[in-house]
Amino acid sequence: MSQPHLIKPSSSPSHTIIPIVSTSCTAARSTPAPCFFRAAASSFCPPPSSSSSLLSLSRPPHRRARARRGDAIGCVPSSAARSSETVPSSSSSGSAADPSSAMAGVRVRATATIKVTAGGFLNDLRPSRVIDNIKDLVGRSLNLELVSSDLLDAKTGKEKPTIRSYAHQVADNDDEVLTYQADFDVPASFGAVGAVLVSNEQQRTEMFFVDIKLSSSEGVEITTIRCNSWVAPNSGDDAGKRVFFANKPYLPSQTPAGLLSYRKKDLEQKRGNGRGQRKSTDRIYDYDVYNDLANPDSNADLARPVLGGSKQFPYPRRCRTGRPATKNEPKTESRGGDNYVPRDEAFSEEKLLQFSVTTVQSVLSAVVPAAQSALIDPNLGFPSFFVIDKLFEDGVKLPPAEQLGFLRSVVPRLLQLLRDSPGDQVLLFDLPANVQKDKFSWLRDEEFARETLAGINPYAIELVREFPLKSKLDPAVYGPAESAITADVLEKQMGHVMTVAEAVKQKRLFMLDFHDLFLPYVHKIRELKHTTMYGSRTVFFLTSDGTLRLLAIELTRPKSPSQPQWRRVFTPSTDTTESWLWRMAKSHVRAHDAGHHELVSHWLRTHCAVEPYILAANRQLSEMHPVFHLLRPHFRYTMRINAMARSALISAGGIIETTFSPGRYAMELSSAAYAKLWRFDAEALPADLVRRGMAELDPESQHGLKLTIQDYPFANDGLLIWDAIQNWVQAYVSKFYPDAASVAGDVELQAFWTEVRTVGHGDKKDETWWPALDTPATLAHALTTIVWVASAHHAAVNFGQYDFGGYFPNRPSIARTKMPVEEPVDAAAMAAFLDNPDQALRECFPSQVQATLVMAVLNLLSAHSPDEEYLGGMETVPWNDDERVRAAYGEFHARLKEIEGIIDGRNRDRKFRNRCGAGMLPYQLMKPFSQPGVTGKGIPNSTSI
Repeated sequence: MSQPHLIKPSSSPSHTIIPIVSTSCTAARSTPAPCFFRAAASSFCPPPSSSSSLLSLSRPPHRRARARRGDAIGCVPSSAARSSETVPSSSSSGSAADPSSAMAGVRVRATATIKVTAGGFLNDLRPSRVIDNIKDLVGRSLNLELVSSDLLDAKTGKEKPTIRSYAHQVADNDDEVLTYQADFDVPASFGAVGAVLVSNEQQRTEMFFVDIKLSSSEGVEITTIRCNSWVAPNSGDDAGKRVFFANKPYLPSQTPAGLLSYRKKDLEQKRGNGRGQRKSTDRIYDYDVYNDLANPDSNADLARPVLGGSKQFPYPRRCRTGRPATKNEPKTESRGGDNYVPRDEAFSEEKLLQFSVTTVQSVLSAVVPAAQSALIDPNLGFPSFFVIDKLFEDGVKLPPAEQLGFLRSVVPRLLQLLRDSPGDQVLLFDLPANVQKDKFSWLRDEEFARETLAGINPYAIELVREFPLKSKLDPAVYGPAESAITADVLEKQMGHVMTVAEAVKQKRLFMLDFHDLFLPYVHKIRELKHTTMYGSRTVFFLTSDGTLRLLAIELTRPKSPSQPQWRRVFTPSTDTTESWLWRMAKSHVRAHDAGHHELVSHWLRTHCAVEPYILAANRQLSEMHPVFHLLRPHFRYTMRINAMARSALISAGGIIETTFSPGRYAMELSSAAYAKLWRFDAEALPADLVRRGMAELDPESQHGLKLTIQDYPFANDGLLIWDAIQNWVQAYVSKFYPDAASVAGDVELQAFWTEVRTVGHGDKKDETWWPALDTPATLAHALTTIVWVASAHHAAVNFGQYDFGGYFPNRPSIARTKMPVEEPVDAAAMAAFLDNPDQALRECFPSQVQATLVMAVLNLLSAHSPDEEYLGGMETVPWNDDERVRAAYGEFHARLKEIEGIIDGRNRDRKFRNRCGAGMLPYQLMKPFSQPGVTGKGIPNSTSI
């Protein structure tokens, strides 16, 4: 769940937000816990003999130090807290507790701490200064209730009532924390504490709870209930109370009787009723189609089709916001205000400072006007490659300092002050890693081919399994289906070392196939200004040294009512004219690959496809559920970053439409890819490799697969990560599901999976390839797939974007001009090409405005935030203190550390020619851990940026 940060809900301009963190005083642990808590404590605390084995699973040193400081502040004499008011709750369905009985029991203390966020940003909002009257001063701002796990009261035969107490502020002597405490008189018959109800009695103030620690009057810690959640102000009824369950997970059938009603009610609250517009303080998870990308009321040109819910435009579902429809398009949702996400999906303050809609808009407002005012023509290309290089030396001049606003403080790495006088700030780009290694690598065919295996889009290359190549599109609509790439062309480029038939049989031919996906959009895209499109096929040959040789590129324009189909095959050549045509053809394919990467491999298959899993998990899996415990770290920030993408990146007129070849048809093309290509059973890495012909099943080989290209860095390293995730998930699942009956009988789990299939991915609900969750093995495989996609798949296609695309000639986002030889030949364009082919190539590249904008955004997207949580990292050690689970996680962490060393070794081994060589960027995208910033490595737990 999210970390504390500052957001003002639009519904209340004066709304104050105070995040709450909780720590507690920890005394000597030799004092035995009260008898009625021993059962609960044993569920959470490992025996003394296990302490040494769990030492390696403790938090990093700096986190432990902070916890100790909070503990010190939370320590107050128990006598000082006895003034707390302990009240039997009347909100429970049972009768009130007998006060005399309560006093005959044991006193329990709950300790909570308000955390002031990073940088003193909320110093002015400290309760001691803001909440200076009424409730906080009289100790009635926070109401806590203990919930028993036992169902029946022995005397009354009814559900046991909760025990309630108000928390009081007891310390304010630290720059970061404020401490609150509440005391409870708990009768010996109460049973184990299974949950705590929290009621925020402030009128306007949200509270962020990290945890609630319960200890005995002797100071012995009983349990820590971890929350990591915002609590909104109480609405005045039971719906305003939040329940936080103890950390012991339970399957639905194993839920303690006293917690059953709370488990059910919490899920009902998170589902909502499907009506009304969502507020920023809500924690409701619901579905909607992608009907919020357009803005037809602003401009008719910004109208877009609804994605999802139709056969024409199938798509996954997003989180429902409930905003009213636009005036001009009743099926389109209006775009006023920020895109809602449930409150606990919000960014932490650190993350918010690193990346937000404001950041992107600031880049837009700074770069675009500056470039436009300097260039006059926003479509003007670069006058020379020298000017391109100067972007990394002189940068792009920005407006005067007083106009920069938030940008200067939020993206300091992008801004360098060249001189002291105002107005001399520039957008100065770091030199991308691949250019640092080899400035001219983008010109070489070898690097073009290598990046299909060790670049930012390793999901596109596939085996050629039959020849000649044929389209599956209707030839009556698009022209002849058979490719113009002939055996003679390929055999000549292979040096006649073998025939094409032999190469296919030996699995030596591979291709990038952007033909059938792009061809239906060629004419639509060509109607747009300053862009163009082809369908393309690019063929490679696997040489004897394990590297790929680029053989041929076919570009195709489908037939139209006025023109026949045009297609031509381009090959490497020593002829000067053909050589320049070859470079232009490669630039077109690079733009195709950039579009495929951003719209399919990246956005669709990670961000977009994962959101339904998050929605279904929160709606159908209780926060007590072990599968929810497992998946929750892998959902961190995804809904928030997706909401921001809908605001600025993939929206009508947004960054993707402005800077990538498909233009306004970008998201339609993504929908077409979902229809043709996406299927859950192929999202697992082994299945994906097999589907593309890049591997075949082989029980005798490592990972159970035999790779078609042995030196395939993404696959080689990715399979290590896949196996590590799979082993961890299998160990976790086996702890809670001993047999098939336990899986099939889990009503919450089955409801979750049904909702993923029939609602979240409802446009594919009738597909036969959906796996059934009916055994521990099928469950573990499905969960491994979800974890893989959210973490490693996303890392593979995201964190190298600036390294490979920051120098845009290596990876142009758009091809703006047609091939000069396209028929009917434009005589003027052909003459200009022959006269100055260098200029013709630069005119095909993105404009100066497009290039600088994409570079700025890729830089932001490629950066790890300071609060990143990495796969297998210590930040997400399982909350459940079960020794078996924690031991399995420890093995997972150790294996990922080992994999880091294996990857480093491979990157130094000269026999791996696709990742080690002179001027070659080593492949590090599957290294699990990283420092903050643009590093080209690191696998966060989730699709978090």
